[in-house]
Amino acid sequence: MESSDLGTIADLVADRWDDHRPGLWCGERVLTHHEVAAGAAARAALLADLLPAGAHIGLLLDNTPEYPLWLSAAALARVAVAGINPTRRGPELARDILHTECRILITERAHLPLLTGLGLPWGPGRAGAVERGGVCLLVTDSQEYDDLLAPYAGSRPDPSRADPADRLLLYFTSGSTGAPKAALCSQGRLAAAGRSLADQFAVRPDDVHYVCMPMFHGNAVIADWAPALAAGAGVALRRRFSASRFLADVRRYRATYFTYVGRAVQYVLATEEQPDDRDNPLRLGFGTEAGAVDAAAFERRFGVRLVEGYGSSEGGAAIQWRPGTPRGAVGPATPGLVVLHPETREECPPAVLDSTGRLLNGDEAIGELVNRGLSPFEGYWRNPAAEAERRHDGGYWTGDLFYRDADGFLYFAGRADDRLRVDGENLAAAMIENILARYEGAAAVAVYAVPDPVTGDQVMATVAGDFDPRAFAGFLLAQPDLGTKMVPRFVRVVERMPVTATNKIHRAALRKEGFVRADPVWWRPPGEDGYRRLTEEDRDGLVAEYRQHGREELLTGQAR
Repeated sequence: MESSDLGTIADLVADRWDDHRPGLWCGERVLTHHEVAAGAAARAALLADLLPAGAHIGLLLDNTPEYPLWLSAAALARVAVAGINPTRRGPELARDILHTECRILITERAHLPLLTGLGLPWGPGRAGAVERGGVCLLVTDSQEYDDLLAPYAGSRPDPSRADPADRLLLYFTSGSTGAPKAALCSQGRLAAAGRSLADQFAVRPDDVHYVCMPMFHGNAVIADWAPALAAGAGVALRRRFSASRFLADVRRYRATYFTYVGRAVQYVLATEEQPDDRDNPLRLGFGTEAGAVDAAAFERRFGVRLVEGYGSSEGGAAIQWRPGTPRGAVGPATPGLVVLHPETREECPPAVLDSTGRLLNGDEAIGELVNRGLSPFEGYWRNPAAEAERRHDGGYWTGDLFYRDADGFLYFAGRADDRLRVDGENLAAAMIENILARYEGAAAVAVYAVPDPVTGDQVMATVAGDFDPRAFAGFLLAQPDLGTKMVPRFVRVVERMPVTATNKIHRAALRKEGFVRADPVWWRPPGEDGYRRLTEEDRDGLVAEYRQHGREELLTGQAR
């Protein structure tokens, strides 16, 4: 498809002019679709006076009406938006703003303390700061901001100059496994994604999309806001995700659709059940990483089907659910999508599943998902090394593990970074997590690699919830699909799983702490079947063993 055929987000924004239906809700505030288009036009006119096309602005905002207004304005003004994560701090936050070369940073009073002491090149005034290459700061909940926009109040959206190839988004990957990278997304790709999802889920103009995931992340913008915009549907915003307010918001705004990532579904399920939970207007939830068990529990409790989709954050590969997709699968493999073995780089054989759907040949069936067909991946901002990791050997390498059944359906098996190699056997952390999640006392489970003192890895798990070492050991023995090499050597117990700002398990933090810095940790010494508390003496003995084999440096991230 030619880029000129894709359409633009600017076109979709302008289409809502003279549409006086309610279109945007946030708390007590309600804007019509027309008011949203008019507000976007005013902000676009301001941007046109301050910045050239192709410049970048940063949004350091919670999910307030200002977020979609500035996204829409950027499309009209042909500038790009960098979503700045308000949970980042200090040098990391400064790095995100400087790396994406934000000429204007738009924020709110609540986030001003985050900017203190960052050493950013603030300019003395809005025009002067922009002209001299500094960072112009706009605070949305201020009189100065209102005064700044007032002269542009009569503006009308003009999408005629926008082009599908215009860069619109620089959104950081979640950082659950490493340092965030700023992925690029053009107006054409975002508009096409919005239309595709609107068609897939039959989104209607009278639908309301509940946006409770943070809009600085691609999920909320691409999978929630964009399809609503494409279909002319309404959008309801939650400033920050709240499991306890989820159902109340859904009822209040008459929401019919929502998206989720990470542990969000699990947090909602952890709220106290009520007899009228199924009395809600939702018809669909769309997201990733809920897991088959939680998806089934969500449907039983709320009467709402969850569709587990897959699309790499960078847009390089996507799997679309279709009717007939087996439970636990994401969807069918489309032409060009292959699963390649991590060592041979050959296509993996089909998965062998038992009658309950449990994988029996994970070592040979699990590999990295690679797109050898057309890929809409548009790259990372000023990061050629990261791009090279994705584009090589004739394909787009997703960094995600999958397996494929005999009928061609694909199943997510975790991140490639979460692969473990134990005694020469490749294991996927997600497969072990699915088994450990059956443990009755576990509210959440994370599995990851820690170094073995001699070679390869050992399995470590973090369990949130109740943990009884004797009961857990008995549980492991009773699992028919838990291979002997999958059994965790170390088990860390926490009250609440550490997560990123997008509610994904913060595996990088867990791996860094390992078994040396974490406490409490239970371990299964070699030759023993049960678990006992890891003591300071045990830790010293383990570190000495690593030192003896010349692998103590692998514990650097875990050093006391």
